[in-house]
Amino acid sequence: MLYIVIPVFNRKDFTRACLESLQQQTTQGFRVVVVDDGSTDGTGQMLRDEFPAVLIEEGDGNLFWTAGVNLGIRRALAEGATHIMTLNNDVLAAPDFVDRMLNCAAQHPTAVLGSLELDAATGQPVYGGETLDWRTNTRRDLLETLPVAQRQGLHRVTYLPGRGLLIPRLVLETIGLFDEKRLPHYLADFDYTSVARRHGFPVYCNYDACLSTYPDESGQEITRRQRSLRGYYQHLFGIRGGGNLRNFTWFGLKNCPRPYLPYFLLNGYARRLVGYFLH
Repeated sequence: MLYIVIPVFNRKDFTRACLESLQQQTTQGFRVVVVDDGSTDGTGQMLRDEFPAVLIEEGDGNLFWTAGVNLGIRRALAEGATHIMTLNNDVLAAPDFVDRMLNCAAQHPTAVLGSLELDAATGQPVYGGETLDWRTNTRRDLLETLPVAQRQGLHRVTYLPGRGLLIPRLVLETIGLFDEKRLPHYLADFDYTSVARRHGFPVYCNYDACLSTYPDESGQEITRRQRSLRGYYQHLFGIRGGGNLRNFTWFGLKNCPRPYLPYFLLNGYARRLVGYFLH
């Protein structure tokens, strides 16, 4: 049984639209767990009134992404989940999304799977996975290198984001939950899928399953719209900072092969120190 775990904090309109897209799936063989981390905009009441079948876990506003997802995963595992999917609330699932992900999982029972992401406004692909060369800290964006004719089926990647991430129970039983202690918000998803890959579980982006996303609504994009010294500090050190130096350090220490680690870290620090003002 698939359980879809969605951590939320406010933005109830996004959550409503996401849940409505799940109600329209061609298969309904799944349950949804929403982790409401102290929302103050009526999200909890909306869930109870409009989506009574949804299982709700609650936080006090201090869970952030990783602990919120872990809380939902624990609930799902206790309910008997065979597969867990983590999903952000600011996505819309194509009607056949769950069906295509489960069909792929049946064919590759030990694989961790992500999906192709489309811009909700334009319908154009915006994310299709990437591979990382640890030696040079350079990323190969598959959407930039794959011919259009090959944008189908499975493609191996180094890691995956938590938006539409399908995880077999075996993976969770083998490597545990997401690292909420060291990676409370950003990079926890990339770290988890990297750790899974290093433990021998294949990590693929499934180009046959599509999610629509809102690229301009990501936390990093919002932070960069109004650049300031305070924003720069939050970018490098804040728990929601996309360039958080501590998070990047832990990610490198846990996943980068040791011979490449010094350059990987130094190169990454430099990019984060200047990247806030360049993008």
